[in-house]
Amino acid sequence: MNSLKKPSFIPIENERRKTPLCACVSTALEVYFKDLDGHEAKDVYNMVISEVEYPLLVAVMKFARGNQSKASEILGINRSTLRKKLMKYGLNN
Repeated sequence: MNSLKKPSFIPIENERRKTPLCACVSTALEVYFKDLDGHEAKDVYNMVISEVEYPLLVAVMKFARGNQSKASEILGINRSTLRKKLMKYGLNN
């Protein structure tokens, strides 16, 4: 498995967007493919999932005030799956 790098983003408190998340992802991917400038695209699925999953986990854990049981319910995943994902991104403080 490739070593994971935490996505480089700057969280903006209280930011509200009218654009749906899927439109943001579509736009980002269009820019990504354009910026490849003829280079080969590889591992795009894992790149996108890790870019979205990390801030999702951060936001949900913050909302759940660190309560993994509550966070797993919010996410609709098993608590042990959540723990694995938190460890994967180094969020298991």
